[in-house]
Amino acid sequence: MNVSYRWLSDYIDLSGIDARKLAEMMTRGGIEIDNVPSRNAGVSGVVVGYVTSREKHPDADKLSVCKVDVGTGEELQIVCGAANIGANMKVPVATVGAKLPGGLDIKRAKLRGVESQGMICSARELGINDKLLPKEQQEGILILPADTEVGQSILDVLALEDSVLELDLTPNRSDCLSMLGVAYEVAALTGRPLTLPEPEKDIIESTETTIADRVRVSISAKEQCSLYTARLVTGVTVAPSPLWMQNRLIAAGVRPINNIVDITNYVMLEYGQPLHAFDAAKIAGGLIDVRLANQGETLVTLDGQDRKLEPQMLVIADAEKAIALAGVMGGENSEVTADTTAIVLESAKFDGGTVRRTSRQLGLRSEASARFEKEVDPGRVLAALDRAAGLIARYAGGHVAEGVAEAQVASVEPTVVNLSLERINGMLGTSLSSLEVKTILSRLQFASESTAEGDWTVTVPSRRGDISRDVDLVEEVARLHGYDEIPTTLIEGPTTAGKLTKPQTIRRELRQLLTSAGLQEAVCYSVTSPSRTALFAELNDGAKPIALAMPMSEERSVLRTSLLPSLIEAASYNLTRKNNDLALLEIGNVYHTDEETLTRLPQEKPRLSLLLAGNRRAAAWNRTAEAVDFFDAKGLLEKAFDRLGLSGRIGYVAAQPAGFHPGRTAAVTIRTERGEDTIGYIGQLHPEVQREFDLPDTYVAEIELAPVYEYADAHITYKPLPRYPAMERDIAVVVDRVVAGGALTAAISESAGELLESVKVFDVYTGDRVAADKKSVAIALVYRHAERTLTDEEVSEAHARVLSQLEQSFGAELRK
Repeated sequence: MNVSYRWLSDYIDLSGIDARKLAEMMTRGGIEIDNVPSRNAGVSGVVVGYVTSREKHPDADKLSVCKVDVGTGEELQIVCGAANIGANMKVPVATVGAKLPGGLDIKRAKLRGVESQGMICSARELGINDKLLPKEQQEGILILPADTEVGQSILDVLALEDSVLELDLTPNRSDCLSMLGVAYEVAALTGRPLTLPEPEKDIIESTETTIADRVRVSISAKEQCSLYTARLVTGVTVAPSPLWMQNRLIAAGVRPINNIVDITNYVMLEYGQPLHAFDAAKIAGGLIDVRLANQGETLVTLDGQDRKLEPQMLVIADAEKAIALAGVMGGENSEVTADTTAIVLESAKFDGGTVRRTSRQLGLRSEASARFEKEVDPGRVLAALDRAAGLIARYAGGHVAEGVAEAQVASVEPTVVNLSLERINGMLGTSLSSLEVKTILSRLQFASESTAEGDWTVTVPSRRGDISRDVDLVEEVARLHGYDEIPTTLIEGPTTAGKLTKPQTIRRELRQLLTSAGLQEAVCYSVTSPSRTALFAELNDGAKPIALAMPMSEERSVLRTSLLPSLIEAASYNLTRKNNDLALLEIGNVYHTDEETLTRLPQEKPRLSLLLAGNRRAAAWNRTAEAVDFFDAKGLLEKAFDRLGLSGRIGYVAAQPAGFHPGRTAAVTIRTERGEDTIGYIGQLHPEVQREFDLPDTYVAEIELAPVYEYADAHITYKPLPRYPAMERDIAVVVDRVVAGGALTAAISESAGELLESVKVFDVYTGDRVAADKKSVAIALVYRHAERTLTDEEVSEAHARVLSQLEQSFGAELRK
């Protein structure tokens, strides 16, 4: 919003407060002022001149020699190159000694042998943005109205001795999208009285015609429009608007067009209420209806564009057709032209959301739509209509027909808010008195009544739609009292130190641990294709794919149900670009639901996935390359589980889930109070999947993190280094091939007792020296006591229990 300082002075006395000081006050009060440019770009010595004669330059086809009266009693001879110069015109004249923008000093000069005693100026040469002038004034010199006084300073004529306050408004302060709204704000900040327009006194209705004879209004779209009013003005003459009005519009950044359009724009800027003028002769049937657009309906708007309307768009229609897009732009079929003699003036309260959607969908944004989107003041709808009608009658020679055509769906009740002094001082940390708060409310022009408890009941005027609760009023008190006046106080009350939640701590620990082990974290799309969601059925838990309403493509049309497909795509992408040795991890959510059509939010399940492909160690002059295998992936998981204190709960069981190699895959289990629960799978990808993505042998894992969050302990427990020696015993037992090594170590840990420090399998043998259905498993056991040296008898006793347990549970025999 651009606010002219001179225009603002019409409503409030600003003596002693220049534009920059006012900008500082408003910024401190919460309305930020970005800039305060002066309209005078460096003009001095320019006056109004009257061209008494124009003759062709004797030595140049495109130059004219003009005689100009500038009110000094002596005519000046000025050479001018503008094509639109002519006798009997009033124009800006820069006399000798004048200064123009860009550091240009006007001196006597000779142009092709003819003396020139000044310069006739264009708008651009005066530093005015000629794009904001009427189209006929954008080329050549600036032609002034015929009634302009000769010799008068051009600074006064064009109101260039002015500054413009450029307001950077937040969406809640739409009340300041009007001159009156800014005037109310300045009055509150300064405590000075307001002088407001009185349109009801300015308007004089003609009793010869009543609007009911010519126009009827109705509202069919009752949810999208709550109030529609119209006035009829007859006998108008479309012509340029007064220069003072054009100057104010230009200062606000609005291009003047003609008196009718300029007055509607002027009142919009003054009241914040957009208006529109229809040619009354073009309204079929004398009917105006506010309705939703029909399917397939079109409208050519004032910018000449043919707009295809949608059924949710609000239009103004006559008995036959749409004639305007409500709140956005008028239609060409009802446009006011030079031949218009009667107009219907519209002022209404349209729903902001409806206007916003229409404006966005059509890519059509206007000054009117910007105000309707933020909701206009319903209390000014009729006042703005009367103001515009009165100005049109004065400056377009019209007669205002008696009465107002009005349709109203619902009236707006004023907002009433209860406010207490204790609440104000408690929130602000101040010691304001009741009188001080009452004075601030009075400066805001908010009516207030004291209650029996000493509080206030405040009636908020409709122009301040941003105030609905007591905290909003507390903010008003704070900014008018002065933010700088609010004392600095220490924070009181209980505080909670910020920290990571347990899941956040575990995720961070997993990232740090696995990236330190050489993996790189991938961040993949949360959306994938339906075919990818079918790759790993067991990981999906029977979940249905969740389709996006507006997908980017078929490949990104459903939410992922497992992490591995995305990680496999990332691996394939890297391998095609010669990144052959891959170690990737991703921690993210998958989305599960059992519904074909969602009626409730899906489950978001956090998971960890790993992928290894290529070599764990590259070839060098002294060694060959070593390819990754199942145990590299398993070792990474074991390292992670060990760090989280889960080693004793985790198990691995051979499994054959879909998408995995049937002989090189294990289900990862966790021991809980309910028993053994499967939380994921680890293994090699199925050869068919590898071929589909053109991958080498690739090992992957995907783990459900919710059980990990529940049972993990991310805290590190330190214990002293052992002071006493350990005793090591190795055994090799022959068991059936189907017996898992993990089952053997679990049985040993259970039977050896507290003296056993560690147990691990270090060799597995199958071959000629054992039966075909048997295998030899070599196991290393370490015994140690934390507080003394063990004896051979103690270790032998524990070792005997181990051998007995293995023989009883697995039929194990010591290998000879």
